[in-house]
Amino acid sequence: MKKISVVIPVYNNEGSLLLLYDRLINTIKSYNSSFFYELIFINDGSRDGSLNLLVELQKKDKSVVLINFSRNFGQMAGILAGWKYATGNAVINISADLQDPPEQIALMLKEWEAGNEIVINYREARNDDASSVFTSKVAYSLLRYSLPSIPPGGFDYVLLDRKAMDAINSIPEKNRFYQGDILWVGFTIKYLSYIRQERVHGKSGYNFAKRFGNFMTAFLNVSYFPIRLMSLIGFITATSGFLYSITILYAYFFHKTPFQGWAPIMMVMLIIGGLLMIMLGIIGEYIWRIYDEVKNKPNYIIKDIFKSEQ
Repeated sequence: MKKISVVIPVYNNEGSLLLLYDRLINTIKSYNSSFFYELIFINDGSRDGSLNLLVELQKKDKSVVLINFSRNFGQMAGILAGWKYATGNAVINISADLQDPPEQIALMLKEWEAGNEIVINYREARNDDASSVFTSKVAYSLLRYSLPSIPPGGFDYVLLDRKAMDAINSIPEKNRFYQGDILWVGFTIKYLSYIRQERVHGKSGYNFAKRFGNFMTAFLNVSYFPIRLMSLIGFITATSGFLYSITILYAYFFHKTPFQGWAPIMMVMLIIGGLLMIMLGIIGEYIWRIYDEVKNKPNYIIKDIFKSEQ
């Protein structure tokens, strides 16, 4: 008998959890009432009533598994924890804010049963604020230079067959860009489009700084382009400096020095100094990630696990 695991990271989603729960149950049962299923909620340090609500829900429904973090570790940590504890033949990742319609799961399961090992829902359009739409469009446009297979609107809502799930869980990397991992493992992929719904309950925990941080993690995870760009800029700068030196040397010997004073020298120093600082900053981003891997701290700490003995 097939079992479906649904992984739901939760951060201050008290207003949407019960409705999400009902829609998930109805969707899975409507598709195939003989399927076993488990709903794995990961409370990522919520400061509202999400934890208490989920504890009560778990007491009433043995299919609910609740993982409670010791503090807020971020959405990626919640997803990784849910994937680790998921036991289903297929594992579905969905957000808790109802912006990803649970009814889409029926289409995902149909494609999975047709033989597709990964089913990706990509955002054809999104009913978010203008800044979120713009930054998302820019970020994924840049990512597509290094990862052309990623859909233009990106994705979070995905189904993974057990084989694909086990392969992704075997990746030991800490600073994860899981969309890149999913596309990298090489299983059969089916793409489905959907429209990301407007957020009705609560507000997003992602500000510009967090979105930029996630973009940097993703970009540096899948691309060596920044380092190659630094090499290209360095080569162009060095060549330009060499040619300019020949000009200055010529002017010196023929007493045609093109300037007096320090202004041009300062301009060259500032330009080259600025380029060096940019290059060092990008190298520092890579070194920081190496350092983080060497420390080998866990991505999350679990305080409690609530589940029924099956």
